[in-house]
Amino acid sequence: MHQIIPVQINKYFLAALSSFIIWGFFSLALKPLHDYPSLDILFYRVFFATVLLLLISAFLRRKVVLRDWLALQQLTQKERIKALFLTVVGGFLLIINWFLFIYAINHVSLQSASFAYMICPIITTILAFIILKEQLSKWQWFSVVLCVISCALLSMGHVTELMYSLTIAFSFAFYLISQRKNSLFDRFNILTVQMLIASLVSIPFFPEYSGPIPTASLFYILLMVVVVVFTIIPLFLNLYALKGMNSSEVGILMYTNPLIHFFLAIFYFKEEMNVVQISSYLLILISIVIFNEKVLFRKQSIQA
Repeated sequence: MHQIIPVQINKYFLAALSSFIIWGFFSLALKPLHDYPSLDILFYRVFFATVLLLLISAFLRRKVVLRDWLALQQLTQKERIKALFLTVVGGFLLIINWFLFIYAINHVSLQSASFAYMICPIITTILAFIILKEQLSKWQWFSVVLCVISCALLSMGHVTELMYSLTIAFSFAFYLISQRKNSLFDRFNILTVQMLIASLVSIPFFPEYSGPIPTASLFYILLMVVVVVFTIIPLFLNLYALKGMNSSEVGILMYTNPLIHFFLAIFYFKEEMNVVQISSYLLILISIVIFNEKVLFRKQSIQA
């Protein structure tokens, strides 16, 4: 007979779960900053996080940095180019994803950000099928179809929200897939380099597109919370989890994020939801269960 046992809980599982739970409450720190331009929040988030990571690396993790630097020198030219390419691409994808996420929460709706991370696991798996050649079962393809139908329902009268949701989801899905293969170096070092890349990308745009330098102390207090609690900690946990988990297992835990967004939007921020939107969310939840049935409930044969 078959016994159904839950997915194995280990340090990678806990790291991934913790990262998405933390990100689920991100809007609580962002909403009080809604009067500030999205680009300003992004600029200062990236700059502050980069400085903090560089200080930690310079004073607390010099041996680890040196070890990875020596390891980089020992790689073949092909391996070195691949590792550097994946790291650089990750930095670009992060800053694109962050800007769209911040803009969606403060200027579109919390629901658009939430829906992005509802469909992100499905998109991740489709891209993994195309790029990484991972196979999908018939039931998983059926769940993908349900997801497409849900997107169609959401787009009825909400085309702008759908476009933001899809763009946010695709950018993070590409990030997960690229970093799944970027496993040669310490994850904290990878994160530090990616944040440095994000800062270098942002600097040329800062003089032209940033507003007046904020003077309110609340801005800097909330920004430090965003940098430490909602940037460095969950990103490191997420990268660490990818070291020991495949994309489908991470995908299950990603649903923690939008579900928290969903309940915050309704019960805390009092956002209105119509029947079509609720139906699309329910359809996504059904597709989630179907898609992840084998991972949520692993079947193991035992003697009766």
